[in-house]
Amino acid sequence: MTEVQTIEQLGAAAQAQGHVLGGGTLLMRQVNYTPHQVPNILRITDPAFRQITRAGRQISIGAGVSMAQIIASSDLDFLAPAARAIGGPAIRSMATVGGNLFAPHPYGDFAVALLALGAQVQWADGRTEDIEAFLASRETSKGVVAAVLIEPPQMDALRFGKVTRTKPKGVSVMSIAVLITGVGRSVQQARVAFGAMGPAPMRSKAAEHALAGATLDATGVAAACAACVSDLAPVNDALASAWYRREVAPIHLRRLLLGEN
Repeated sequence: MTEVQTIEQLGAAAQAQGHVLGGGTLLMRQVNYTPHQVPNILRITDPAFRQITRAGRQISIGAGVSMAQIIASSDLDFLAPAARAIGGPAIRSMATVGGNLFAPHPYGDFAVALLALGAQVQWADGRTEDIEAFLASRETSKGVVAAVLIEPPQMDALRFGKVTRTKPKGVSVMSIAVLITGVGRSVQQARVAFGAMGPAPMRSKAAEHALAGATLDATGVAAACAACVSDLAPVNDALASAWYRREVAPIHLRRLLLGEN
């Protein structure tokens, strides 16, 4: 294992030498089962990697921040439901924001909430990238994520739900996050994100379009629920078939939008 003292040094070191260790919940599994794929592990000691800072409206969440830190932060109470969906207490004390961004299907529930929020991903070299573009290209991305940048939503604007076969902390059949901008029960704009409905968390832009101008009642959300799977790409796995995911996605989106979870 190699220690790197600053985030700035981390990008070049990682490209040259190996994998960055955050909490290890996914990486150490890879070490145990396919050690030849992990020639070296880098551990960063820069405190900024594990800090939550706020400047005006913008909040910076270090890539090494754990789910337990998210839950404990008063600035991030709107993200606490998504953080609580990640395993039990022991896992949440280790699992990190940066690791969740790269978590393969069907993991990555926290990234679904970040996608709904329209977060920006900050690389170690100072670049920033929209999270949707990042998630679409993360398999071929070069570099190291240093932080995630977000702006807090209005109170109760972000809704998150997770569907699992094993309560309370099983692996996702799907997860859903919705960010709603509006007045009362009238929707002006929405961002709808799904997890475990494709190779990475994905937006349902068809559902977003149908929600614009709708009311948050059974009639108003019907079109969005009917359209939500049209631009997703669910797959078959040991948890559920693609057919099953398509069938139940509208039901769970409806429950989330109407507060029936």
